[in-house]
Amino acid sequence: MKLVKTGTAGTMESNDIMVTLDPKEAGGVQIALSSSVMQQFGRQIEAVIRQTLTELGVAHATVDAVDKGALDCTVRARVRAAAYRAAENQEYDWGIM
Repeated sequence: MKLVKTGTAGTMESNDIMVTLDPKEAGGVQIALSSSVMQQFGRQIEAVIRQTLTELGVAHATVDAVDKGALDCTVRARVRAAAYRAAENQEYDWGIM
């Protein structure tokens, strides 16, 4: 999936995460994560973000994520929504992830 513009998904509400993806030409995926549970779950949140982007075929992006205690399934959903928006792709795969 090729990102062509900035895509955002999520809110700043409790138990959610705001994810913003910006396209890059090279340099891999860079993640800036801010979380209220960073000490306990920061590595796990970052791993879920990277895994989801890998599954979508996003090789280069800048990710800005502000977490307010979101579960892994919410993190995946927000990353997927932001990626589809950034790619201007409306062909969603509704299969089980």
